[in-house]
Amino acid sequence: MARKATTLDIQGTRVEVSNLDKVFYPETGFTKGEVIDYYVRISPWLLPHLKDRPISLKRYPDGVEGFFFYEKQCPSHRPEWIRTTKVPKSEGGEINYCVMNDLPALVWAANLADLELHTFLHKARALNRPTALAFDLDPGAPADILTCARVALWVREIFAGFGMESFPKTSGSKGMQVYVPLNVATTYERTKGIAHAIAEALELAHPDLVVSRMQKSLRKGKVFVDWSQNDDKKTTVCVYSLRAKSQPSVSTPVQWSEVEASLKRKRPLAFGPEEVIQRAEKHGDLFEPVLTLKQKLPTLKQLREKLQ
Repeated sequence: MARKATTLDIQGTRVEVSNLDKVFYPETGFTKGEVIDYYVRISPWLLPHLKDRPISLKRYPDGVEGFFFYEKQCPSHRPEWIRTTKVPKSEGGEINYCVMNDLPALVWAANLADLELHTFLHKARALNRPTALAFDLDPGAPADILTCARVALWVREIFAGFGMESFPKTSGSKGMQVYVPLNVATTYERTKGIAHAIAEALELAHPDLVVSRMQKSLRKGKVFVDWSQNDDKKTTVCVYSLRAKSQPSVSTPVQWSEVEASLKRKRPLAFGPEEVIQRAEKHGDLFEPVLTLKQKLPTLKQLREKLQ
């Protein structure tokens, strides 16, 4: 098939895009061009969450029903204006990750069929300093996103007990995530320890609905509170990222009142690209405090005393 390419002027930068009519989501007919259009339109709210963070590309060259691959090393064929950052590997050497600080870089990545954006919890200039603590709530059937909503509210309650705010978002898949902004000097050792302790406490308090251990065999009908995401080697899907599901879905920031309402009405929270853009235009960036709010974590001793 001929490669239909064109060049766009994106904020003064020439970005080549191709095969815009190629269908990436066959169930709905959502095309590559529509993927790029979504990322252009959501970029005012998305780009601050990508800024200065190493990015793992998750590419679907033949759409969501085709093969996919992760690409940590920024492609050597990248344009010269794509920024990168070097990250040491534990076994020696380094990985040169892409950094997407502007719209041309985002459009370039979308043109590579990078449907999903997976970011680290740290920035390039401080690889060992997470800016937030994250809980990935992963339901094992028949548990679902409504079960995750219940667990998310329990997570909120724990941090509220320390006077701390937390912020929920859908994963865009079957679960939810809860982020606790820090934006102060800390380490992954501290954040992972706190997250693990909270996951264990939730499992102890709600053994019928929560599991904190990694074994998949334990997850049936329960929500796995994944504390292990708090690691300098782990990435989590970025807020506003598309997901490679049968229909276009988005990892969407939500209000706690919406989480409570979804649970009360038994209506799962799920949003498509157009809905997310409309929500951002109406509410602004509900996840903006994750980037700016400064909060200090309690010590493990303080946490355990509180949870007793």
